[in-house]
Amino acid sequence: GNDFILIDNRHAADPLLTPARSAALCDRHTGIGADGVIFLLPPPAGSAAVCAMRIYNSDGSEPEMCGNGIRCLARFAADVAPDLADPAGALPVHTLAGRIIPEIVPAGLVRVDMGAPELRPDAIPALVDVMAGGRPGRDAVEVDGRAWDLTAVSMGNPHCVIFVSADEARRVDADLERIGPLFESHPIFPRKTNTEFIQVLSPAELNMTVWERGAGRTMACGTGACAVVVAGVLTGKTAREVLVHLPGGDLSIEWREEDGHVYMTGPAEFVFSGVVAP
Repeated sequence: GNDFILIDNRHAADPLLTPARSAALCDRHTGIGADGVIFLLPPPAGSAAVCAMRIYNSDGSEPEMCGNGIRCLARFAADVAPDLADPAGALPVHTLAGRIIPEIVPAGLVRVDMGAPELRPDAIPALVDVMAGGRPGRDAVEVDGRAWDLTAVSMGNPHCVIFVSADEARRVDADLERIGPLFESHPIFPRKTNTEFIQVLSPAELNMTVWERGAGRTMACGTGACAVVVAGVLTGKTAREVLVHLPGGDLSIEWREEDGHVYMTGPAEFVFSGVVAP
């Protein structure tokens, strides 16, 4: 669903490209065109990871992590550095959100152990209350002249999850470029937020529209899909295993009760390779 430019940066500890250069490459009219630039880096000293990941969004900002991006990084690493993964295909990656472990699985899919969701408002961060069942949210947040019920979740980066009806989903989709930034920069999210609008088809199936912090409307968001299932379980709207439909394709998400971790499974496909000047 997302598309990324991936850079083999293993010979240097810092990204080879500046945020401004990365944003220029992401421009779909004058650059290559992408949702972000991802750097495959060496791991920090003393890390239990075998490599590191940094990412610049299409606007040049740097998020803590990117779920779909780390799936693409795992596929990229399997091509350029197959010796990094262990015999089972697991690839421990250091990110600004901590260590994340993607794994190549059959049928060209990548499964990622995204770790446990963060629900403490000060850690999301979000200026919200903790509601019944440990759900972080508010009964009503004022945006664009109306009240919206939300659930705030962090999957290493902040997410604002809003459940909507089919009619509301259509209206949101038609007006996303206007209302998306209002949620992204809402004062209850000190570091801004990603925002997901969710139509529940069944307890095991959802439709998702996303406005990403620093990227705008995108075809998919892996951490967002994970946050959505966590919010669905907390609000009693979904089961723990859910198929999430996004404009760019489907993701299978499981919030395991046994270890509290969220697992995301989906494809990652090579498009083309090339060389760019720094």
